[in-house]
Amino acid sequence: MADDFAAFHESLLDLIKSFEKKNTLVKIHSDPNSNIVRIYGEKSTTLELAKIGLEEVEELALTTAEHHPYWSLLYDSSQMLKIVLEKWNDNLAENEIKEILWYVDKIKNTLGNITENHYHE
Repeated sequence: MADDFAAFHESLLDLIKSFEKKNTLVKIHSDPNSNIVRIYGEKSTTLELAKIGLEEVEELALTTAEHHPYWSLLYDSSQMLKIVLEKWNDNLAENEIKEILWYVDKIKNTLGNITENHYHE
């Protein structure tokens, strides 16, 4: 299976080079060890990439069982960051600040529970 992905990866790099010869800039980030390849158009911004990455974090949080000790940390942090990224080039409204503070309180409570459980083991 790893050989299949390695062959795919090499073919993909060749394809990207062929488009670069036609002056089509394509950004690629790959981690062949994890079998992950990301392809971005030349106009992709770091903010857009951060939002996409956060969607993947949120997906992990939503597919992780709620009984996992770190589930709440992951989910609440992702929701807080979602607000921040949406307002990256704007001001946070008062209700958004209150929502962030609410997530901060939830994260503190979760950390308190994790700490208590860790020291009682």
